[in-house]
Amino acid sequence: MATLGVVPSVPATGGDAATPRPAGEHDVNRKRLARLGWSFSTPAFLVIGAFTIFPIGFSVAMSLSHVNVSGSGFSLNGFTGSNYSTLVHAPQWRYALGFTVVYTIVTVLVEVILGTCIALVLERLTKGRGLMMALLLVPWSMITVISAELWGYIYDASYGVLDQIFHAVGLGQPIFLGTPTPAIVAMMVADIWKTTPFVAIIVLAGLVMLPEELYEASEMDGASGWTTFWRVTFPLLRPTIALAVLFRVLQAFGLFDLPFVLTQGGPGYSTTSLAVLGYQVMFQDLNFGPGAAVATSTAVLVLIGCLLFLKVFRAQVGEEGS
Repeated sequence: MATLGVVPSVPATGGDAATPRPAGEHDVNRKRLARLGWSFSTPAFLVIGAFTIFPIGFSVAMSLSHVNVSGSGFSLNGFTGSNYSTLVHAPQWRYALGFTVVYTIVTVLVEVILGTCIALVLERLTKGRGLMMALLLVPWSMITVISAELWGYIYDASYGVLDQIFHAVGLGQPIFLGTPTPAIVAMMVADIWKTTPFVAIIVLAGLVMLPEELYEASEMDGASGWTTFWRVTFPLLRPTIALAVLFRVLQAFGLFDLPFVLTQGGPGYSTTSLAVLGYQVMFQDLNFGPGAAVATSTAVLVLIGCLLFLKVFRAQVGEEGS
């Protein structure tokens, strides 16, 4: 009778798995991949440099120079800080700064509140959520110039929809865009109508990612819906809401197309934002130095505000994590 024995397994002597690659070959592959990555990224860097970095740098240089305008163009002659001195002492710039800050705070706050409420409603829907989201995105997908023209027809004092409604209910015929305070409120309403869906979609994306176990535990503890929102939902949504706020602050502080189309910065300069003021000074008054100073100061203020916001947000996240 043949004796059955256990045949020992023979380790593989060939193949890449058993033979380690030399360190030199690994470094060569890394360098080759790095060169390949740079070759793919170089066109994008060139486009960014030509259309973003260079205009910013040239605007800063223009804001710090004497700009001479002639029939053949303009030239930069010598360093100066008088453009920023003129800016600080100009009442139009101080008003535009205050208006832009107040406009940003009010619109972003209202949009975050309304967008969060809409997202909470959409998150509870079991049927028709896709249709509601599609309808919700209609204002956001509309070009701002077209949206401003639409609201211009609504606010028109002669044939506007709101004018007809106010006249039908016996409230007279108010001039929405012809007086300062109503014009500011009307512009805020138009902006809130357009950009609230953006906040709602971002918050909804954060809501659907929240774990259901927390809500089940909160329900077992007998917490009400309001308590669950403030103790469970809102703390977990803070990073998502912070992201939405950051994007909206960047957009609202650079407000240009809506007042430019809807009110032209008027009446007077009551709806003149920093971006509109920069356009008026540079391209209408042909004061290129002060106009560049307006644009540069606006960019610096936005950068400082974003850095402060991110610092506060990181500090809050660190406290929650610890």
